[in-house]
Amino acid sequence: MAGHSKWNNIQGRKNAQDSKRGKIFQKISREIYMAVKSGGPDPSTNPSLRMVMDKAKSNNMPNDNIERAIKKGSNTAENENYDEVTYEGYGPNGIAVLVHALTDNLNRTGTNVRVAFNKNGGTMGEKGSVSYMFERKGYIAIEREGLAVDEDTMLMSVLEAGGEEMETSEEVFEIYTDPSDFPAVRDALEKEGYTLAKSEVTMVPQTTVEMPEDKKAIFEQMLDKLEDDDDVSEVFHNAEM
Repeated sequence: MAGHSKWNNIQGRKNAQDSKRGKIFQKISREIYMAVKSGGPDPSTNPSLRMVMDKAKSNNMPNDNIERAIKKGSNTAENENYDEVTYEGYGPNGIAVLVHALTDNLNRTGTNVRVAFNKNGGTMGEKGSVSYMFERKGYIAIEREGLAVDEDTMLMSVLEAGGEEMETSEEVFEIYTDPSDFPAVRDALEKEGYTLAKSEVTMVPQTTVEMPEDKKAIFEQMLDKLEDDDDVSEVFHNAEM
């Protein structure tokens, strides 16, 4: 992870994500629904729900939307069922791409994902073809603007909270944790008064590949097509944008 800034990629996709805010809320609502169905409506006893709620809040999803999704998941009369599935493949320049989906129709989703790859300079891969290039990690970003804390002080806070690693740039502190430690680290940093710009359990590439200028447009188009799909919940890649 050293030298890789996930924050740069997050910021690079921000405008594209902002334009799809309603669709993102719809997808997160589905994740909340499934988390409630499997583990109950109380985030204090359902870690999966707590993580999805953190994701909702980091995407500025209104509380009303979150509560509606929890209520829907708690309704025993609701009978929707979704399968979790991961697709793997390559983008332009051999970029590794992981696609996580939550779907009620595997044939439809698989076809749509394949088309998004094939028509935008990529190819679908076999199971396991790129997943080994990623590691599941807790990720926390704290923006430095207006923050009167130096790197050494922040690193001490991170280590005391149980974090594994911190990357520092002019704009942000990026903190990585073991997934099982993520809730405790997040809560400890919030308790110290830090405002978290991003907090999630995510897939972090172990190495990154620089995206050539002449391939950026078609790769962005691939990401847009994948993220536009109603069944796709998250897309990860190892491109340095």
